[in-house]
Amino acid sequence: MDVNAAVAALAAIAGVCTGVIAMLAFRWSERDQARPTRSSLHTDAVLPPGVDTVLSVLRSSAVVLDESDSVVKASSAAYALGLVRGGKLAVEPMLHMARDTRRDGEIRQVELDLPRRGTGRGEALAVSARVAPLGSRLVLLLVEDLTEARRIEAVRRDFVANVSHELKTPVGALSLLSEAVMDASDDPEAVTRFAGRMQIEATRLTNLVQELIDLSRVQNDDPLEDAEPVRVDELVAEAIDRSRHTASTKQITMAVGGTSRGDGTGGGAVGLHVWGNRGQLAAALGNLVENAVNYSPARTRVGIAARRVTAPGGDQIEIAVTDQGIGISEKDRERIFERFYRVDPARSRATGGTGLGLAIVKHVAASHGGEVTVWSTEGQGSTFTLRLPEAGSVRDRTQVRGGDRADDGPYDPDPAAPDSESHSGPDSDAAPGHRDGPGAGAERRPDSDPDSPSGPHLRTTPREPLPAPEVLP
Repeated sequence: MDVNAAVAALAAIAGVCTGVIAMLAFRWSERDQARPTRSSLHTDAVLPPGVDTVLSVLRSSAVVLDESDSVVKASSAAYALGLVRGGKLAVEPMLHMARDTRRDGEIRQVELDLPRRGTGRGEALAVSARVAPLGSRLVLLLVEDLTEARRIEAVRRDFVANVSHELKTPVGALSLLSEAVMDASDDPEAVTRFAGRMQIEATRLTNLVQELIDLSRVQNDDPLEDAEPVRVDELVAEAIDRSRHTASTKQITMAVGGTSRGDGTGGGAVGLHVWGNRGQLAAALGNLVENAVNYSPARTRVGIAARRVTAPGGDQIEIAVTDQGIGISEKDRERIFERFYRVDPARSRATGGTGLGLAIVKHVAASHGGEVTVWSTEGQGSTFTLRLPEAGSVRDRTQVRGGDRADDGPYDPDPAAPDSESHSGPDSDAAPGHRDGPGAGAERRPDSDPDSPSGPHLRTTPREPLPAPEVLP
């Protein structure tokens, strides 16, 4: 009996202890649930009223820090710039600024260069950081990305410097030549020689000023305000006429050919139309042909070919200009569309080039919803391909959107126009080396040109690549 009583007593004690422990655990759990956690402290409740809404509409990257330098609130842009990682501010100089502002309450601002995330090329991200107190315990950090603004400022500064240099050269030459004419007033032969040089420099200065005006126009004007259907064969003929004298002097043959459809049928540029500003399109194609002639050796050929290609957004017209010139190196191909950039400065001075021709071509193509690409091999030649939307497809889309020119009536692409080829030069035939359309293998540049306000280029979906243009025989 004594043993049984002892066992029963122990069991009763164990049951009471178990009940007490269970009750304490339950109460402890309730108290833990009622206690604010670290994550609950970092909620909208700790922010002053309305701050969360304001931060969500700011263009700047915003970060709010608490007393322990933990991130209470951060915008998505702050994460994208790599400012916040693991709930902490990852940029040490900004963290020091936040601590100093929390200590004395002063607003601070600084500009920093940060490493760009995801690149191993050491590219810097220029930012402006501003720190201010937010209430009694929080600190607000606003970060503005200045990278694009600095790039534009660098482009503007380089442009002004280049323009100043390019203008100074012919003006200085004219000044020296005028002094030489005055000193040689009693030598008619010398006066004639110096006067000829003055004419050359004056022409160079005139061309430079005109191309600056043209570049300004294509950058600032909307070419589609005065748009019209433009025949490609007329653009090609005008471009050839512009360079005919130089080509004849160098005994360069200019051959025109191509196809009116991507399947190989048709007759060259006849029957093809693009939609845009005739003057700008003529200037762009004229610059490409003029460069091809200027950079080609004597007794070679320059080929101009056009064709229609199918694209998801509507048919496009490709106009390719191929030469047998010196070619362009890979590093130069990345920059040839920059203003005042020259592959061969000495040759450019000899031919009177200003370094603005390809920049004008790029801006004209972009403003018309197209692009310009280049294929080149050093010592063999180059092919520049101007790709533009066809007139009919652009006109149809404009009418569907209810554009200003929707009441001009239906556009007739002149389907009855006969197939033909235009020639320039003694032994021209269909565009040599372009039976499948030149420039089809042209290298597509990622849109960047960095000095460009060109806007988006019309891109086509990948199609089966055609062989790279052959060098003209």
